[in-house]
Amino acid sequence: MLKIVHLDSSSLPKHIPIPRPNIEHEWVAYEATDPQQTLERLQGADVAVTNKVVIDKALMQQLPQLKLIAVTATGTNNVDLEAAKALGISVKNVAGYSSVCVPEHVLGMIFALKHSLMGWYRDQLTDRWVENKQFCYFDYPLTDVRNSVIGIFGKGNLGTEVGRLASVVGMKVLYAEHKDATTCRDGYTPFNEVLAQADFVTLHCPLTPTTQNLINAETLALMKKGAFLINTGRGPLVDENALVAALKSGHLGGAAIDVMIKEPPEKGNVVMEAAKVLPNLLVTPHIAWAADSAVEILVGKVRDNIEQFAATLK
Repeated sequence: MLKIVHLDSSSLPKHIPIPRPNIEHEWVAYEATDPQQTLERLQGADVAVTNKVVIDKALMQQLPQLKLIAVTATGTNNVDLEAAKALGISVKNVAGYSSVCVPEHVLGMIFALKHSLMGWYRDQLTDRWVENKQFCYFDYPLTDVRNSVIGIFGKGNLGTEVGRLASVVGMKVLYAEHKDATTCRDGYTPFNEVLAQADFVTLHCPLTPTTQNLINAETLALMKKGAFLINTGRGPLVDENALVAALKSGHLGGAAIDVMIKEPPEKGNVVMEAAKVLPNLLVTPHIAWAADSAVEILVGKVRDNIEQFAATLK
């Protein structure tokens, strides 16, 4: 009988639980697990189920029974993959589950930024419209999405679908070549040219040593004045201090952020503080992936990953 320990069940919505695998097993779930609790909770476990709880080499070396780490996400940054391989521990993630909701979230952010929806909405909390003498007012920019240029960094499943949706609403789509690439592949545009031409830059590339801080003071300066930045990829793709500086200087027309370097962000985080005062900064709490349909696919694949692994043990 497999012992399965879910370390952070509250990282998934409670109304969509992971379906239990059709194998003989014991399932133990914890809503959240602090680093100092991980070793004790995984003692005797054959399978660890985790979204963001870190499982590193030192931990794995103390868990001789552990056979599988089932990640309830696509990213595996929280697992030392090399150590797992060396120790004979399988790691299974889930890909492709949010291919509808993340691109839709990006499209919603595009319209919110272009139509200044955050500014108009915030005004109504302080009676700006109620106290106006005309039937409307014109405090914020309101421009068309159609004919805007969108620069997409990452041409995988999500980036490709964002491009499809963007083209449907009349945007010109550019896919950015890798930074510092010596040649440009068919279907791509050189990195710096995308930054210079795009009205929107949206990030869908993986987090690697070469993409960390991909958007920084230097690359922000290369973006056209008034352009918008969207990040639903990984927080560390963007230098948060440089982003806020570009917004405050007026170089960026706005930004929409669904991911942060540290999640949840610490009190006083520069982006969160800026979001309190800047009407052109939209922040959502890493929920672009979390439509019910996506979560149902995700948890089903986690169950499948556990069952498929268990079948190899027979």
